[in-house]
Amino acid sequence: DLELYIERCQQLSVTVLTDHQDLSNTELKTITNSPAPQQYRIRAKLRTYKPQKLHQSVKLHCSKCNSLQEVPNGDDFDFILCGSAVTAPNPELHNTFWYESVTWTTQDQKQREIVIHFVKHDEMLPHPEDTLLMIEGGTLKEICKLTKRFKCVIPVRSTEDDLELLDLSAPFLLQGNVKYYGCKQCSTPKPMKSLSSIAAEQRPSWEPTEIAQVLGIELLQYVFIMKFTLVDETGALNAYLFDY
Repeated sequence: DLELYIERCQQLSVTVLTDHQDLSNTELKTITNSPAPQQYRIRAKLRTYKPQKLHQSVKLHCSKCNSLQEVPNGDDFDFILCGSAVTAPNPELHNTFWYESVTWTTQDQKQREIVIHFVKHDEMLPHPEDTLLMIEGGTLKEICKLTKRFKCVIPVRSTEDDLELLDLSAPFLLQGNVKYYGCKQCSTPKPMKSLSSIAAEQRPSWEPTEIAQVLGIELLQYVFIMKFTLVDETGALNAYLFDY
């Protein structure tokens, strides 16, 4: 547990980084004045670390443009879903050769119309654990219920000609508890009919990377980032942790 580890580090007067046991200790001043890259073994105190809360260390990274962004929260996603529900589903886009559509109206005051498009394989609906579905008009709560039963869920909305992805501020794909996002700057979203090429495969895997590729999405990766400030009697050194 990183939080316990950091708390332990702060309680100690000195923190020892145990890597490179074959090397002698090097002062921080020497390291900051030396060209990189090189390997060192240091003996230093942990002065500060950022961010203070562990969950804030998780970011979304685009390997193409090298941008970093915050992971949107559930409220942001719900707001986008509510906005997309304003557009009524287009019945002309129901029940095509590659998906089967089911429509129902909610029993609440708003009486929302929800449409789920189940992607077929060999003209048959696969088992739920192998099924990709697209949903129009659903709330975050309803979508989360679907992700517990079906393999992949993609929130969409209707246009005149095809189904399309929502704003890329929202996840373009959900698998279980994992939400997948696309880079707004590097993505060129394609119509949902592009997915029919995967559905036509002998054994569709519905891997996020493959789905992103056919939909023109540059997939963002979850990364873990922290900054540590280390000090000794000769100076200070900022150490950055960046990992997938």
